[in-house]
Amino acid sequence: MANKNVEDYLTEGIHGTRLPKQGERDYFLGTLRERIVLALKIGQIMTNKGLGKLEEEMQKHKDAKLIFNGHVASKFLKAEKELADQYNIPYTVVTNEETDTDIGAVLTYDYAIDKEDIFLDEEEELDSEEEANEAPTSFLSKIKQWFDPS
Repeated sequence: MANKNVEDYLTEGIHGTRLPKQGERDYFLGTLRERIVLALKIGQIMTNKGLGKLEEEMQKHKDAKLIFNGHVASKFLKAEKELADQYNIPYTVVTNEETDTDIGAVLTYDYAIDKEDIFLDEEEELDSEEEANEAPTSFLSKIKQWFDPS
């Protein structure tokens, strides 16, 4: 172990002791990947699919806790907080101005569970977005579709 100098002691005093895997903790809102049941990106927490997957995992993991990214507006987290209350899962909102992450919410434990697939499958999400984009949404486009011979 290297000898600490005065600068190390000052840095430790200001910022606290450096935890193992600090980059991973910063990315996953203060927890480690090995403890996570489900990690939703910021865009995913605003979708019905993300909400559905979160509810499904909450039903399976009633002892887990939920961590939200404080950079996401609270109006987008209302449904997730209601779900957490419904399943008696404690939640915390974490805001870390020093780091930037695209993770919006994490369902996690205080101990390692080593779940392999913690992310919502992005391919399925992209497929559903493409289908939504292909479907006619306006009244005028529906009428055009009636008269379109193809």
